[in-house]
Amino acid sequence: MAGVYIHIPFCKSFCSYCDFYSITDNSLKEALVQALIREASLRASYLEGEPAETIYIGGGTPSLLDPDVTESLLLAVRENFRAVDNPEITVEVNPDDISEGYFGSLKQMGVNRISFGLQSWNDKRLRYLGRRHDAVQSARALDLAFREGFENVSVDLIFGVPGMTVADLKSDLEKTFAYPVTHLSAYHLTVEEGTKFGRMKKQGKLTETDEETSVSMFALLGNVCREQGFIHYEISNFAKEGFISRHNSSYWKQVPYIGLGPSAHSFDRRSRQWNVSDVKKYIKAIGSGEIPARREELDRRTVFNEYVMTSLRTMWGIDLQHVEEHYDKELHDYLVNLSGRYIRYGLMKRKRNTLILTDQGKMISDNIMRELLTDL
Repeated sequence: MAGVYIHIPFCKSFCSYCDFYSITDNSLKEALVQALIREASLRASYLEGEPAETIYIGGGTPSLLDPDVTESLLLAVRENFRAVDNPEITVEVNPDDISEGYFGSLKQMGVNRISFGLQSWNDKRLRYLGRRHDAVQSARALDLAFREGFENVSVDLIFGVPGMTVADLKSDLEKTFAYPVTHLSAYHLTVEEGTKFGRMKKQGKLTETDEETSVSMFALLGNVCREQGFIHYEISNFAKEGFISRHNSSYWKQVPYIGLGPSAHSFDRRSRQWNVSDVKKYIKAIGSGEIPARREELDRRTVFNEYVMTSLRTMWGIDLQHVEEHYDKELHDYLVNLSGRYIRYGLMKRKRNTLILTDQGKMISDNIMRELLTDL
């Protein structure tokens, strides 16, 4: 199965931590939507007839679009790409954009999954993160979604924010699980260059959370989610049984997907392609019938390394039989030998032909992944 991603790059303002491509000039919305519809037509053959199991409208801020505009994008996807019956259709929303009737309109057009960018229930922390909404708006938006009958509802939280304590994270989790949410994405703050936080760090105005506190927060996160009956299926993602994100899982399982819109990425198992991160250049090129994208052909080593990095983030882990069948015995033996010490240290475990990180290993997952990459 394949997936379709639509990038809506518009934001009312920039968050202090975000390094995703976005712009605040919303005057280009109408022209961009027409370009997205045109790109879907120009690239209708990209998935080679493979049916799309998921459609994901992300950003940026997709909830800045009127429902009828969102519907026109979904119609363009259905007209140009074959889809399975009842695909997972997700729309990301910001709480302060939601009006009465919004979720009802989404439900009527077939949207069956909502992803809320809450980040925190603490108003002071929300302002520090550069978010536009407050906790009251978050509560109202969630209430409206559940009132319209949405069952597949995801919430994003950020932890490890400077000054944040373990007790603060516990409070955010308690307030989140007071609602019948079925999915949680919880990300430790990463300070990226080019963001407001990145500039603050260079100026000595921001000190990142210490490792001991970060480890305690991650442990609390896992424990609370288990108590709530959530499966820890990826390092930053938790879900009730039956509500694992099918779209995000496709990225981690190297399933083909197409990305429409400025800065959107696509993958067809053989190559990776990414559109220009410039709305005006994107609109102009698409209007001329061209795809403004760069393309990278993926060699054996790159595909293997990506498989290791993505698989090890998940509860499914690295399938050693898959490695031997799709790569070769040499890479299979390489992983078996190198993983031995991590297994001895309790950072990794082997279940039959699968290598999986333990809870302790997940805390230093980036270091382990880097060491497993190969030049072979």
